[in-house]
Amino acid sequence: MALWELGNYVSDETMAIFGPVVVYWLYAGFYQIVLSSSNLLDEYRLHTREESAKKTLVPISRVIKGVLAQQCLQMTIAYLYYFGLKSDGSASKATRIIVVQPSIPIKILQILIAMFVMDTWQYFGHRYMHHNKFLFRHVHQQHHIFVVPHAIGALYNHPVESLLLDTLGGVVALPISGMTPRTEAIFFCFATLKAVDDHCGIWFPRGNLIQRVFTNSCAYHDVHHQVRGVKYNFSQPFFPFWDKVLGTHMPHVVLSRPEGGYEAKMVKDLANCS
Repeated sequence: MALWELGNYVSDETMAIFGPVVVYWLYAGFYQIVLSSSNLLDEYRLHTREESAKKTLVPISRVIKGVLAQQCLQMTIAYLYYFGLKSDGSASKATRIIVVQPSIPIKILQILIAMFVMDTWQYFGHRYMHHNKFLFRHVHQQHHIFVVPHAIGALYNHPVESLLLDTLGGVVALPISGMTPRTEAIFFCFATLKAVDDHCGIWFPRGNLIQRVFTNSCAYHDVHHQVRGVKYNFSQPFFPFWDKVLGTHMPHVVLSRPEGGYEAKMVKDLANCS
């Protein structure tokens, strides 16, 4: 039994719907509060506080509203996916069915399959939105207004992008991977955690397990948000597999700034300077 099912208060399906939203605001909210109210993490920033303030063009209130709108859309689709509709068009009540959970190795395999499916879906959709001038200008540019990414803005996307890349990517991954709702809840919560971490702009040389295990990290994605790196590092959210296979991978290094903090530098820029 999963921890959230103790006492039968929350079903696996309910956790899969609402869990990622809770994870998002807890993790992104932590970064937002700490970074805006103290200099506690300044020594780990990929961009200085001054640069972040100068290049952040969207008020935080607008970002929060945009993310909440996207999450409402995702929760609505997830609710219909899990609970379906009656013939009259109203949502039906969930039927409590005892689902036999697979072994842990099978769950891990299913999660890896879901990661690959979602990476594949998002890579090609993401890359196309960059190469199609209309889609980039009217859809994807809303996310790239952040030259300096930040945690709260991880899911600040145009509704069309939210639907096509994030929501449908998850819907496609579910039947292919064969995950049960319990495993799906874990998968979506982790995917949300990873998305926030990729945009947090905070590089921990030690201690952040996500940044150690996944080379597709906040520094990797920071390169993509830079003006000179916008045609590279499309892979999201888990592995840089497709970037490396299809030649859109931009090698980078994370260097210490003399004034404190870090910066992600493209290797080709370092070569030009030498």
